[in-house]
Amino acid sequence: MGGSVDQRELLAMRLANQRIHRTTDSTADNAAAVVRHLLAVQAQDLPQAVWALGLRSGDTRAAVEAALENGDVVRSWSMRGTLHFLDPHDLRWMLRISGPRMLAQFGTRRHELGLDQRTLDRAREVALAVLSGGQRLGRAEFQRELEEAGIPITGQRGYHLILHLAITAVVVWGPPLAGQQALVLIDEWAPDAGESLPRPDALKRFLMRYLDGHAPATIRDFAWWAKVTLTDARTALDAVRAELIEIHCADQSYFITGPAEQAVRSADPISVPVHALPGFDEYLLGYQDRSQPLPADIARLVVPGKNGVFLPTIVAGDQVVGTWRRIVRRDRVVVTAQPFVPLDDTVRHAFSEAVERYGEFLELPATLVWSDRPPLGLQ
Repeated sequence: MGGSVDQRELLAMRLANQRIHRTTDSTADNAAAVVRHLLAVQAQDLPQAVWALGLRSGDTRAAVEAALENGDVVRSWSMRGTLHFLDPHDLRWMLRISGPRMLAQFGTRRHELGLDQRTLDRAREVALAVLSGGQRLGRAEFQRELEEAGIPITGQRGYHLILHLAITAVVVWGPPLAGQQALVLIDEWAPDAGESLPRPDALKRFLMRYLDGHAPATIRDFAWWAKVTLTDARTALDAVRAELIEIHCADQSYFITGPAEQAVRSADPISVPVHALPGFDEYLLGYQDRSQPLPADIARLVVPGKNGVFLPTIVAGDQVVGTWRRIVRRDRVVVTAQPFVPLDDTVRHAFSEAVERYGEFLELPATLVWSDRPPLGLQ
């Protein structure tokens, strides 16, 4: 491939490589395969993240939850202090790269909360005691165990204790439990295979795996996503550059791997590609620069409170053209669409089909309602 591409071609390649546009070689994908392909899928909003896997794999919600129950997919703070879905075999080597920076990132807050090393060690002892032997506990139940052991959990202490135990490879979020997930021991759900990659090799793997699922991307995209220094990112790039294809868009260098190029080439043609993407989707959050599909005047409508909470989006072609919300009831799901721009009948029909796919994922009938009110910020 190589050479130069325009913005539309660049974004079409991302949509295909991320398995949002279906490809001829992705028909056998399941949720676990999607996670392995993307390396990590942002997952702080669990229902939205489960849909991110269903959208890309064709799995139902029940099938994705089965992957969590079986331990094929786990959830942890693998980088940037943000929860992600991961293959359990990838979690440990990623934490060896990202863990030290995350511990430093939250060090001041731990100090403010009075979480000294003695308290952290005691929390680890509690976790090993109450979770060993295949035990699983929800957040509230685990925090009660901490309290009973004399460890305060008020004022965000409980959250930061769990965060610290996850970053230090003690616990991980595993099987479904009451609409969320249970805490389990990482040694039981993501056993240590004894692999000890030198840091330069681990960084190379990090870059290549990121590009396998997110390319085309810049080296700054990778450094931001993986929360590694730009120096580390460039060192990894220098080591693997011969294995990559470099393309250019608007005087910027982007990189793509051979497997990613094959995925792009096998993308099925879609006359009017319209998608109901979840909030926090990797199509936007997988890159430092997301201005191509999400211009600044639209971004403020997708993150209306400027609080980092990304709403689910309507993507037509390669552009974000609206948001959507859902109300899931026992017998149906109601989706309300909020377009930012006038949408023609073809796009509206294509989005209604995307909503039907969402209903099939939930195994519920889906009803689509179009909002006639302009979104906040355009009124």
